[in-house]
Amino acid sequence: MAASDPQERAFAGVEELEAALDAAGYLADEGLATAVFLALELRRPLFLEGEAGVGKTEVAKALSTVTGGELLRLQCYEGIGLAQAAYEWDYARQLLHLRATEATGGSARQAEDELYSERFLVRRPLLLALEERSGPVPVLLVDEVDRADDEFEAFLLEILSEWAVSIPELGTIRAARPPVVVLTSNRTRDVHDALKRRCLYHWVDHPAFEREVEILRRRAPGVGEALARQVAAAAGRLRRLGLYKPPGVAEAIDWAGAVVALGRSELDPKTATVTLGAVLKYQEDQERARAAGLETLIDAAVEGGG
Repeated sequence: MAASDPQERAFAGVEELEAALDAAGYLADEGLATAVFLALELRRPLFLEGEAGVGKTEVAKALSTVTGGELLRLQCYEGIGLAQAAYEWDYARQLLHLRATEATGGSARQAEDELYSERFLVRRPLLLALEERSGPVPVLLVDEVDRADDEFEAFLLEILSEWAVSIPELGTIRAARPPVVVLTSNRTRDVHDALKRRCLYHWVDHPAFEREVEILRRRAPGVGEALARQVAAAAGRLRRLGLYKPPGVAEAIDWAGAVVALGRSELDPKTATVTLGAVLKYQEDQERARAAGLETLIDAAVEGGG
């Protein structure tokens, strides 16, 4: 972040940011750490794309920790609109206000004038991210933006370009200090170029073997070095089978945790078979793994360890 804002934490370089993310529990490679650093320094939204489960959402969570900014998460879905993303009016409270005024003999006109004041405004993540606050700016996570429709993309692009939301009844809410913004996409559909051009872009891939081993040791309680290496190796081999939904890091963590929960310290073929639902979440993928020789795959992972 720019050092001109004394309320915000500035990082001297990529290495310092990478160390801060590491301390927050997120192991970023040099490419991702560089993209995050540049997004902070240039005050640009960061667009993270990649398969589900590779840790895109966790980047925003870690950024919230290292910057001290509040995490505001907007989960996108088909049909999301202004009311769910930015703001809406609390119609129930407005109606109660009118009735209470009438019951106490108050002025109906005055009551109506008060209906569209800030006391009845319900703030959603996009508006909350723009409002002035003391301390660090918030971290706005727009998660799975590829699930939203074209109209929402256009609205989001306008906000990210102007850092403002117009509320007809109140006026324009404009950010004095833009938030840190992270957008994620699982690439279920292509996001428009206009939105991507507004952002810095980084493709988040599955981690390298040794990095995944370290992630498993940190994120899956009770997982030792040997089991972490076996699960990471087995997950890597499963990803090369052309599955409908290859396992991400999140599924590898679940798999290691399931093995530990069964009181086992190694991933043998029998344990892998009974815990397969922790790592492969589609029946077709499980059948493909079995057809490819699950026992052989697991034995190779145990023996090879990489």
